[in-house]
Amino acid sequence: MPDFPSIDVIICAHDMARLPQIREAVSSVRAQSRAAHGLILVVDHNPGLLARLADEFAGAARVIENGAAQGLSGARNTGVAEASADVVAFLDDDAVAAPDWLARLAEHYGDPRLIGVGGRAVPIWPGGARPGWFPEEFDWVVGCTHRGSPEDLAEVRNLIGCNMSFRRAALGAVGGFEEGLGRSGANAAGCEETELCIRAAEAFPGGRFLYDPDALVQHLVTPERATWRYFRRRCLAEGRSKATVSARWGAGRALAAEKAHTKRLIGAGLGGLGAGLVRGDPALLGRAGALLGGFGLVAGAYLARRTGLPRAPAEPEFSPLRIVDVSLDGAARPLAATAPSPAPYRSAFCLVRQGGRPVRTLQLPLFDAEATPDEI
Repeated sequence: MPDFPSIDVIICAHDMARLPQIREAVSSVRAQSRAAHGLILVVDHNPGLLARLADEFAGAARVIENGAAQGLSGARNTGVAEASADVVAFLDDDAVAAPDWLARLAEHYGDPRLIGVGGRAVPIWPGGARPGWFPEEFDWVVGCTHRGSPEDLAEVRNLIGCNMSFRRAALGAVGGFEEGLGRSGANAAGCEETELCIRAAEAFPGGRFLYDPDALVQHLVTPERATWRYFRRRCLAEGRSKATVSARWGAGRALAAEKAHTKRLIGAGLGGLGAGLVRGDPALLGRAGALLGGFGLVAGAYLARRTGLPRAPAEPEFSPLRIVDVSLDGAARPLAATAPSPAPYRSAFCLVRQGGRPVRTLQLPLFDAEATPDEI
């Protein structure tokens, strides 16, 4: 198995009540078929939990305190700052990774265009059964992969929080997760992963994110999260979070994936409503109501928040582009037209030749701004 890339796994924790789940998450990382370079447990402003985990996992993990703003984004950034591997992978403290999880993620990093790769998160419901009213299209509410996500390996706009990985250099270059977004305590906000992925894609033209459904984790759903009350709270929080991301990056980028999903879920909701009325099926009616009601909550919260936020900039800021002449018969070299840049190069436009003749062009992200042409 190749040595590249090395992967540090980061698990963020904040609640002593989750200690049994944290143990299972840690055990699943230690049982990987491809060993992690390191395991980092970040405790979010909970001294009691910090002391308990430091004692229990001494020698098995680096247990550190969140030194940034309280909340999941700050904790993740603290973990990234502690990491030293080529890649950082994130696993939720109430999730369990399949034994080949890291191996599945690692195999994709041979692609030089890859910024990050994530996988599928399957919900583990209280009592082992999904509530009859809870539609699979809204599994994102409980931090899992929803119906409508790709079924095969695919390029995606953003990764899902409980099962994702990134090149550490890319995270460092873009400044990590936005600490004004994301979950903090009882706050059910989200979209910090979406905002980060959009920002990274803008910073590294030619870069891409992959979703591999075979890179699997199981995500525990607590009884409280399997209720309509939490469903409603999470939908409202998501709508407000999407409005914030849309104000920053524009609705085109912030809502690109949601537009197609919205058509599917409205169609499924209306179809289920009609079928439920005909059959007199309470579960089918409940799911239809949740589909339509969930959409209404997200859309309403989005519109209410968006009207009070400034518009996104009309034009994105572009990173300087390095131009490189690549020969398949020898070394690469910068083209004479390449000019020095006051900012780091984030991508390279490559003219590829064979036998002196151009055969193709491609754009590659430069995660190492100091890379020489031969290293691109």
